[in-house]
Amino acid sequence: MIDHLDHLVLTTTDEDACIGFYVGLLGMRLEEFGAGRKALRFGRQKINIHVKGHEFQPKAHLPVPRALDLCFIADRPLDQVIAALRAAGAAIVEGPVQRSGATGPIRSIYLRDPDLNLIEISEYI
Repeated sequence: MIDHLDHLVLTTTDEDACIGFYVGLLGMRLEEFGAGRKALRFGRQKINIHVKGHEFQPKAHLPVPRALDLCFIADRPLDQVIAALRAAGAAIVEGPVQRSGATGPIRSIYLRDPDLNLIEISEYI
């Protein structure tokens, strides 16, 4: 019945800091659509941005910042990702560590976005 994820919604308290993290640090592309809506596009997926207190309808029952735990697969070797994050002054909170991904074992690092969501960046082993 379900083939893949198209998008998810991230609720933020600071839209500019959110965009800076995902676009400036992680290299996603900012997309504007509809009536003032914004999304973070990467590959064939996107993350729609909602600002706390100004969410678009319909929305989650209790949309809150700091509730996501996202895992992204890197488009380059994880060691290159680590070097780029460190060069940009980003704090890696854990890793690299081995984990279990959707299609097999992965090697991962963890950091937090400006809303303190847990962001995992991984490569397949």
